[in-house]
Amino acid sequence: MSRIMLSRVAESIYWMSRQAERAENLARFIEVTLHMSLDPTESSVNPWEPLVQVTGDNEWFEAKYGQATCQNVVQFLAFDEEYHSSMLTCLRSSRQNAKSVREAMPTESFEKLNEFYHFVLDSRAPQLTDPTADFFEQIRYHALMWTGVLDSTMSHDIAWHFVNVGRLLERADKTSRILDVKYFNLLPRVEDVGTAIDDLQWSTLLLAISGFEAYRREHHLMDIEKIVAFFLFHRSFPRSIYSCIAGAEWSLRQIEKESGSDYTGHAQRSTNALRHRLKNTNVKEVIAGGMHQFIDRLQVELNEIGDALGQDYFYANQPA
Repeated sequence: MSRIMLSRVAESIYWMSRQAERAENLARFIEVTLHMSLDPTESSVNPWEPLVQVTGDNEWFEAKYGQATCQNVVQFLAFDEEYHSSMLTCLRSSRQNAKSVREAMPTESFEKLNEFYHFVLDSRAPQLTDPTADFFEQIRYHALMWTGVLDSTMSHDIAWHFVNVGRLLERADKTSRILDVKYFNLLPRVEDVGTAIDDLQWSTLLLAISGFEAYRREHHLMDIEKIVAFFLFHRSFPRSIYSCIAGAEWSLRQIEKESGSDYTGHAQRSTNALRHRLKNTNVKEVIAGGMHQFIDRLQVELNEIGDALGQDYFYANQPA
C-alpha cells in the first residue's frame, strides 16, 4: 500500500472497524438488560424500551414491532436483516468492507471477523425464541478476540489508525447514548435513593461498558455524580467518552503525519476542540445544564467529526 492511502481503502477500513464495534456494543446492552430483567426488583419497569431509544429509531421499531418486549427488541437489535444497524447487518457490512481491502488486512484478523459473523448468523434461530445472556457474552468475547488479533497482527501504520478512529468514535457514540437514556430512566424515586435497588440499577449501567470493577476500585459507593463523571471524563478507562475522543485525536494526528499533510484537517480540529471541551467541563455543570442537552450537543459534534473524515480523506480525491 502506498504511504498515502487510497481513499477507498481508508473508508472501507474505517467502516469495517466502526460496524464491528457497533455490533459489540449492542451485544453489551442486550446482555446487561437480560440480566437486569431477571431481577424481581425490576418487575415494574420495562427494561427493553431504553434499548430502542438508544438507537434513535423508535418510529421504525414501533411501526414494525409495536411493543418493546424481550423477543422483539432482541430480534430488532441483533438479527433484523431489514434494520441497517442490527448486529447481523453491521457484521455483514463489516465483513464485506474487510473483503474489499484484504490486501491491507492480516489473514488472521479477517478469519476472526468472518468467524464472528458466522457465529451470529448461525445462532439466530434459537436466540430469537429463547435469548440468553450467555450468548451475548460470547459475542463480546468474539469481538474482543477479533480486536486483539487485529491489534496484534496488523502494523500500526496509517491503516491501523483508521481502524482505531472508527472504533473509538463508535464507542464514544454508544457510551453517550446508553448514558443519556439510562440516566433518565434510572433517576431514582426519592424512596429508592441509597437502597439496594438504587445501587443495583447504577451498577447495571456501569456493567454495560464493563466499567463496574474499574469504578469500584476508585469509589466505594454508587454515587450519581461520580458515575456520570466516570462515563464522561475518566482519563484512562478505555470506554469513557474522554478517553475515546483523546484516542481518536491521537490517531488522526498520526494519519496526518503519515500522509505527509501540510495542514490540519477539519476532522482533527473538531476532535481536538471536543477533547478540550470535555477536559474543561465538570460533572456538576453537566447535570445542572441537563444531561440530555449535553449528550445532544456531543452527538452533533461526533456526527460532524464523521462528516469531516469523509471530506478530509474518503472523498477528497473524488471528482465533484
